[in-house]
Amino acid sequence: MKRLMRAVVMLIALAAGGAVTAKAAIKPWAIDEIMGKQDAPITVIEYSSLTCPHCADFHIKTFPEIKSEWIDTGKVKLIFRDFPLDPLAQAAAMIAHCSGDRYFAFINAFFHSQDQWARSSNPLAALKLIAKLGGMDEVEVDKCLDNRGLLNEINARKEDGQAKYNIDSTPSFIIGDKLYAGEMSAEKFSKIISEQTK
Repeated sequence: MKRLMRAVVMLIALAAGGAVTAKAAIKPWAIDEIMGKQDAPITVIEYSSLTCPHCADFHIKTFPEIKSEWIDTGKVKLIFRDFPLDPLAQAAAMIAHCSGDRYFAFINAFFHSQDQWARSSNPLAALKLIAKLGGMDEVEVDKCLDNRGLLNEINARKEDGQAKYNIDSTPSFIIGDKLYAGEMSAEKFSKIISEQTK
């Protein structure tokens, strides 16, 4: 419950103030969400599912350190790509995309409260509650979930990841065109990034 409350507080703050990280102007896919400087020397692509416990663990425990050391300093640009492993992850990803500039705030909130909404007896209602606290009403959420164009784009990008990089699990990271599958420690991530700069 504490995680849910922290996530909600973050969402409310970001709903009022907008996104904290600028998005890049150039995107390989129109729905790609990008964190960091456009001209960062290293690009990391993360494939993640919002119902994946390993993904949530990575984003809660490890990602803040990576963001602080590499993304916020302009050394790394992160391209975040949804790789939904089930319909519920797909629904959460769609809601995050429909939130506009609050995309990363919603991703953060969904990961921090994953235990509550993903295991709820009514997960869709739980997602709608989080969305409402983040500034989206039920009509907006329903319209979003009916958006076949967005759904098709998420699925096409997922299939492209499978074909191009052999993505078959989450989280998976593409660094220097090489696949690194599975949850990664901040130390391992830093070691890989450091090798890219040599």
